[in-house]
Amino acid sequence: MDEERALYIVRAGEAGAIERVLRDYSDKHRATFKFESADEDKRKKLCEGIFKVLVKGVPTTCQVPCLEVLRILSRDKKILAPVTTEENMQILLRLAKLHESDDSLEKVSEFPVIVESLKCLCNIVFNSQVAQQLSLELNLAAKLCNLLRKCKDRKFINDIKCFDLRLLFVLSLLHTDIRSQLRYELQGLPLLTQILESAFSIKWTDEYESAIDHSGPPLSPQETDCAIEALKALFNVTVDSWKVHKESDSHQFRVMAAVLRHCLLIVGPTEDKTEELHSNAVNLLSNVPVSCLDVLICPLTHEETAQEAATLDELPGDKTAEKDTALKSSAMVYNGMNMEAIHVLLSFMEKRIDKGSSYREGLTPVLSLLTECSRAHRNIRKFLKDQVLPPLRDVTNRPEVGSTVRNKLVRLMTHVDLGVKQIAAEFLFVLCKERVDSLLKYTGYGNAAGLLAARGLLAGGRGDNWYSEDEDTDTEEYKNAKPNINLITGHLEEPMPNPIDEMTEEQKEYEAMKLVNMLDKLSREELLKPMGLKPDGTITPLEEALSQYSVIEETSSDTD
Repeated sequence: MDEERALYIVRAGEAGAIERVLRDYSDKHRATFKFESADEDKRKKLCEGIFKVLVKGVPTTCQVPCLEVLRILSRDKKILAPVTTEENMQILLRLAKLHESDDSLEKVSEFPVIVESLKCLCNIVFNSQVAQQLSLELNLAAKLCNLLRKCKDRKFINDIKCFDLRLLFVLSLLHTDIRSQLRYELQGLPLLTQILESAFSIKWTDEYESAIDHSGPPLSPQETDCAIEALKALFNVTVDSWKVHKESDSHQFRVMAAVLRHCLLIVGPTEDKTEELHSNAVNLLSNVPVSCLDVLICPLTHEETAQEAATLDELPGDKTAEKDTALKSSAMVYNGMNMEAIHVLLSFMEKRIDKGSSYREGLTPVLSLLTECSRAHRNIRKFLKDQVLPPLRDVTNRPEVGSTVRNKLVRLMTHVDLGVKQIAAEFLFVLCKERVDSLLKYTGYGNAAGLLAARGLLAGGRGDNWYSEDEDTDTEEYKNAKPNINLITGHLEEPMPNPIDEMTEEQKEYEAMKLVNMLDKLSREELLKPMGLKPDGTITPLEEALSQYSVIEETSSDTD
C-alpha cells in the first residue's frame, strides 16, 4: 500500500508532494531490511519513477528523500534490474560529484545529496553483479580517488569521505583487479594513508614518529568512522603486500606503520568504537612487511628519559595514584625503547581471549602479528617475554590454571580449534626462542605436545630460526622446586608413594604381564596404535620406528 501511494505521487505529483510522500516512506521503512515478495513489481516501478524525478533536476530538498527511498529499496537484490543500467548509474555518479567535470565541493547544500548518492551506490554495487561490472567499465575506483583528493583535508565533509571510502572498500573487496589498480595506478596507498593522517590530526616529530597527546580529547564519532573505513580499504589494497614487497616500497610501508602506531595509542568516542578502530589497525598491520614493523617501537629521547626519572623521584609517598600511573608508564619502556604500541597490542589480545568466543576471527590476527614481530625484532620479543612469561616463582599450580596472560595462552594450546591452538603455541614457542626446554618449563609437556609433534621436536632441541644466545635466569624458588616438578603437567607435585614397593617379585611380574596383554588386545582390535619416535623427532608407528633405529645401529656397527 505504501509503494502504491508513493508511486502514484511520484508519477503525477509536483516536487513538494513528492518530497512529502517519500519522506514519510523513508521514515516508516528506515529500519526495513526484509521486503514482501508480493510488492516486488511495485518497488521496481517506484525505483524507475524516482530516477525519472532525479533527471528532471528537482530541488535539493526533493533529491534527498528520493535518494533515501532508493537506498532503502536497494537493500532488496531482487528489484535492482531497472536500477543497474548505465544511464541510472551515471545519474547517481553525477549526483555524487563523481564526474570529472565536477571540480569543487563548495555548495554545502549539496552535501546531503552527495552522501545519499554514495550510500545508494554502496548498496547497489554490493548487491548487484551487473552494477559491479558497470563500476569497472565506468572506472568508478578512479572517480572515487579523485573525490577523496578534493576533500581529504577538509574536516567538515567527513560523511562524504566516509561513504566514498566505504564504496572503495566494497569495490576492492569484490574485485581483485581494482586492488591492483588502486595500489599502482591510482596511488591508493599514499592517498589512503594521508586520509588517516588527516583523521588523526597527526603532527610528525620525526620521519616515522608522531606526537601523542594522551590527555587530549578522543576522536569524534565522524573521524572514527572515517578512519575505520580508510583502514578497511587499505587492508584490501595491501592484502598481498607481504608477497610482493619491494625495497622501494619500504618508506611508504613504514609511514603507514607509524600512522597505525599512532592509531593504537589514541581512543575513540566509546570503548566499542576504540576496539573496532584497533581491530582494523591490527588487521592492516598484518599486511605490513615484518621488516617495516620496527617503527612500532621508538627510542626514548633524552628529555623523555629525564622526565620519567624526575616524575618518579619528585612524587611524594602519599601520591599513590600518580605514582602508580608513572610506574605503569615506566613499565612500557624496555631497553630504552618506547613500547606503548606493543603494550596496547598485548592488552588487545588479552581482551579478545577474555571474550571467550570468535577466537579465529578476533584473536588469531593479533596473535599472529605479535608472533611475527617477536620473531623478527629482538626488543619486541624480549619485552613480550617479560610481560607474558616472567621468571617462574610459584609453580604449585598447573600452567593452565590462573588468570595471568601466560595461563590464558597455555589454555589455548589445547583449544578445539586447530588454528587457534597452533598460533597460541607458536607465539609462546617464539617467546622461548624456539627452545623446547624453555617452552616445557612454562607450559608442561602435555600442553606443548601438539606443537612439538607437528614440528618434529618431541625428542627435544630447538626450532629452525636463529635467536640471540642470552640465557634465561631461573629464580631461586624455581631452582628449589625443579626436582619435584612433574614435566608432563608442568607444576610442583609432592613425592607420591610407589605402589609397587610393597609388591613381591611374583606380583610385579603378574601386573606387568596383565598390562602387556591389555595393550596387546587394544592393539589387535585397532583401538590403540603403539607409536614411537623416529630419529628426526616425528611420530610414527612403533614397528617402523624400531626398524629405523635398527638400521642406524647396523650402519654404526659396520662403520666401527
